[in-house]
Amino acid sequence: MTAKKKKAQNNAASTHGEGAEPSRLPFEPAQASRKPAKQAPPSNQSAVAKSVASPAKAIDKRSNASPIPEVVNRRMVSRAAKFCGVPTVCALLTFVVSYVAIANDLFKPPTVAVLLVSLGFFGLGVLGLSYGPLSASWDEERVGSWLGWDEFKLNFGRLRDSWRAAKDESPPST
Repeated sequence: MTAKKKKAQNNAASTHGEGAEPSRLPFEPAQASRKPAKQAPPSNQSAVAKSVASPAKAIDKRSNASPIPEVVNRRMVSRAAKFCGVPTVCALLTFVVSYVAIANDLFKPPTVAVLLVSLGFFGLGVLGLSYGPLSASWDEERVGSWLGWDEFKLNFGRLRDSWRAAKDESPPST
């Protein structure tokens, strides 16, 4: 095992704690896929036909390599819908409530206040769209908590580790 891999495993263990889940997901492939080496352009017609047919096969292999389980996928989508949908509905209700208040002479909210409140709710909706999948438990057997803060910390740590690993593996640009 190389020194980089050992260091990455030690960083993952320290990031997620000793008693935490393993850093590899249940649906993640055992080895990271490598980019294929660039090939010379084909010289004859049959080689061109083979190269045209091969990307479809490569896509099929990639899509079947590590699909997200249906249970986890539904959990992610429902959490994203909740954490994005509720603030977005509140943002739209801000306009309705201010209209009703003005139409019935209850009070006249400043236009800037209505704008800022609705923008704040829309911003929370955008954040909720990202927080939803990250706060869902990526383990098929575990549902996770209602708010999902522990799952968010674990999943964001995994995401950050994969960004760092990708950055370390990428060749330096010149």
